[in-house]
Amino acid sequence: MSKRKLAVLAAVGAAALLAGCETTDMKMGSQDAKTVATGSAAGAATSGESGALEKCASPLGTVSLVENQSAGWYTILRDEYRLPPTANLLRLLVQQSNCFVVVERSAAGMRAMTRERDLMQSGEMRGGSNFGKGQMVASDYGLSPEIVFSADNAGGIGGVLGGLVGGGRGRAVAAIGGSMQTRQASALLTLVDNRSGVQVAASEGSASKTDLNLFGGLAGGSGGAGLGGYTNTPQGKVISAAFMDAFNQMVRSLRNYRAQSVQGQGLGGGGRLGVDGGAAPQQTYTPENAPKRATTKKK
Repeated sequence: MSKRKLAVLAAVGAAALLAGCETTDMKMGSQDAKTVATGSAAGAATSGESGALEKCASPLGTVSLVENQSAGWYTILRDEYRLPPTANLLRLLVQQSNCFVVVERSAAGMRAMTRERDLMQSGEMRGGSNFGKGQMVASDYGLSPEIVFSADNAGGIGGVLGGLVGGGRGRAVAAIGGSMQTRQASALLTLVDNRSGVQVAASEGSASKTDLNLFGGLAGGSGGAGLGGYTNTPQGKVISAAFMDAFNQMVRSLRNYRAQSVQGQGLGGGGRLGVDGGAAPQQTYTPENAPKRATTKKK
């Protein structure tokens, strides 16, 4: 057996031993499994939230999550990355920030609330259940998420490293470098006033992370692909960080918020960029251009 193969097998064996030491015990609250959206929120109280999350001294209003589940980005999120709705992630971030009070408007949530009201009207609920009308809280704003870019860039550094070293050792180094993946994600958030339909704020956020798929790079597709990456990070963690970045950007702008105004007739009053509406110009009648009355000639 060549020295190069021995070196590769030794590296794989050492990594396996290190990994084996960590797989026997269950870890609750493992930092390796967390995203930036961590911890909990209950009302205005929070616990374990990320120190990078921007916060507000008091809520700016109520907000509901408006997720376009028919968009192309959502299809990729669900089918390719097997990730849950972004609304679940944003609900936690928004409540922990204390910038808005989140109200339920999802299809499943609305069905659950309607079911309880139907039971109340059927007479099956015990007295004092208090599911009468006029109790739902209005949603002042709608927050819409969108992932505008998400990709994996693998193997770019492997060829460079292998070329610098050269020979058999160079191929071994290239195998390690080829297993390095840079995961990137970019996200957009849009905040709309539900009463007027006016866009209040919009922001963009991004994140990237380079992971080392040690087993896949050293052992190859047949030998180690089934073991997974040694320090492989799911794409969902990068998407979570991108949304936190976008939300932080929005909160910083909202702290200095000033409503836009249109001089003259105000919002929706026609605007200041005048156009020809196509209406016929008004005409002032004078005796010269007044329409003539029809006269009947006597026979």
